[in-house]
Amino acid sequence: MPRISRRIGSIAESATLAVDAKAKALKAAGRPVIGFGAGEPDFPTPDYIIEAAVKAAHDPRFHRYSPAAGLPELKSAIAAKTMRDSGYAIDASQVLVTNGGKQAVYNTFATLLDPGDEVLLPTPYWTTYPESIRLAGGVPVEVFAGPEQGYLVTVEQLEAAMTERTKVLLFVSPSNPTGAVYAPEAVAEIGRWAAEKGLWVVTDEIYEHLTYDGVPFTSIATAAPELGDRVVVLNGVAKTYAMTGWRVGWMAGPADVIKAATNLQSHSTSNVANVSQMAALAAVSGPLDAVREMHTAFDRRRRAMVSALGSIEGIECPVPQGAFYVYPDVRGILGREIDGVRPSTSAELAALILEKAEVAVVPGEAFGPSGYLRLSYALGDADLAEGVGRIQDLLGRAK
Repeated sequence: MPRISRRIGSIAESATLAVDAKAKALKAAGRPVIGFGAGEPDFPTPDYIIEAAVKAAHDPRFHRYSPAAGLPELKSAIAAKTMRDSGYAIDASQVLVTNGGKQAVYNTFATLLDPGDEVLLPTPYWTTYPESIRLAGGVPVEVFAGPEQGYLVTVEQLEAAMTERTKVLLFVSPSNPTGAVYAPEAVAEIGRWAAEKGLWVVTDEIYEHLTYDGVPFTSIATAAPELGDRVVVLNGVAKTYAMTGWRVGWMAGPADVIKAATNLQSHSTSNVANVSQMAALAAVSGPLDAVREMHTAFDRRRRAMVSALGSIEGIECPVPQGAFYVYPDVRGILGREIDGVRPSTSAELAALILEKAEVAVVPGEAFGPSGYLRLSYALGDADLAEGVGRIQDLLGRAK
């Protein structure tokens, strides 16, 4: 008998967290490694959010179990925030507060999918999506859109990938890992198509406040009202408010889906830590001044990184319009000799960059096909400049 179940044994480690952990381990060992792996803002959580958490920690009410679906006041605030930012009207009863965005993803697919159900997965994708789909017994169906089309899938591509087993379309804009943002017209077109096909749409909106160059964020839930009650919205406080470690996300959707997902969570983790929930309440109901300050820094770093990477021969670096990642196409440099090595895949290239330049990046294999790298620009300006400079020096020696 195998020691590990086939279901769990088949799960791949999170590539982004693995790269980040390796970079931190090397740094702890004394090597001057700069990490572009994790999508984690380098800013501290805003003071008013921390103060709300400290106050909650002193309140005995929050020393006890609370409802598995989340504190009522937080659920109400999330419903109000969703209307404010997405124009999507939901009731507090349609919200489930989760332990970070990843649990929202897992809960959603576990609730919607039966074994063999297919999920259309625009690719490149965030590493957790296909694993959560498989854990639920579903089948991820990759629909690849390369840099030639701005990493944006089309209705025609989705139509070609659909089968009689297709149940869900996963839609993400702004995108991790590419930073691509769908135009409002494209969002509406894709949403209408999904509605016509009778599909569920799961939309991850965690980067909603991070768009650039005047590009708007558009929620598919409001752009395509035809979807009705067949849409689930995923979100959280991690990226917008620099709260990755606080572990608060949520899913919002039809009452029956939320009730079923709440039942699941009641047997897995129960409620999210109350102190973190009160911090999240302060975040979603508070001002966006700190968010705007972080946005300004991200925009500056985005432009600096795109300019530097784009200057390297053999690399094409599309300008991301959202999130805080660049996703350069490195196929033009693969197979060339770099310090006596000829990397043939982006995984081999990422390993070479870590060994020779002491810079950690995530290879495209983590998000779909080989031939790309993901670099986060959610780190300090000085580290960004130093890290990209090292990459320029190394890859500039390619022959």
